Amino acid sequence: MDLQWFLDGLTEGLRNMTWLEAVAVFFGIASVFYSMKEHIWVYPTGIISTLIYVWICFQYKLYADMGINAYYFSMSIYGWYVWTHPNAGEKVLPVTWLKPKGWLVSLGIFFVSYLTLYLVLSNFTDSDVPYWDSFTTSSAFVGMWLMAKKKVENWIFWIITDLVSVPLYFYKGLILTTVQFTFFTVLATMGLIAWIKSARAYEA
Repeated sequence: MDLQWFLDGLTEGLRNMTWLEAVAVFFGIASVFYSMKEHIWVYPTGIISTLIYVWICFQYKLYADMGINAYYFSMSIYGWYVWTHPNAGEKVLPVTWLKPKGWLVSLGIFFVSYLTLYLVLSNFTDSDVPYWDSFTTSSAFVGMWLMAKKKVENWIFWIITDLVSVPLYFYKGLILTTVQFTFFTVLATMGLIAWIKSARAYEA
């Protein structure tokens, strides 16, 4: 990557940054932080961020990401309910591991959603990044579903999503969002480590 191109893009992106993007980034980072801590505030902060990003993604023609943020909103409502209604005899919903069947279902959801999104974006929208938009959306789709169920593996899908989202959002000129996803990658790695410890403690 050319350094001057990067610096020029960074300068232009910061110049065009809106207060709305800044608010979305703030609440997005807060949501990931609370998720890492298994705190219920992951959902109200996430709801605020995702609603804002629905509008931002629409403006920048990231239609699959717009859809995934709408999905985040609905899954946040679902996850909020699941986390606050643990099984009988348990004070909180524990962090657990996916079973082999769960992995098959997760991968199946990923590949089916990727193919579907790519076909829709490439044939029915003016998206100029259908491959990458579909990829990040599909992996995030699975990550959000697994997070609502408090599965350790949700962090693996989030890390993949974040790593691909960094260059995607930079390409689109959303520099603050690019920084956010870089930070998300670090938080997701920390979250994976924390949830592994939590799952092992529950098993013990």
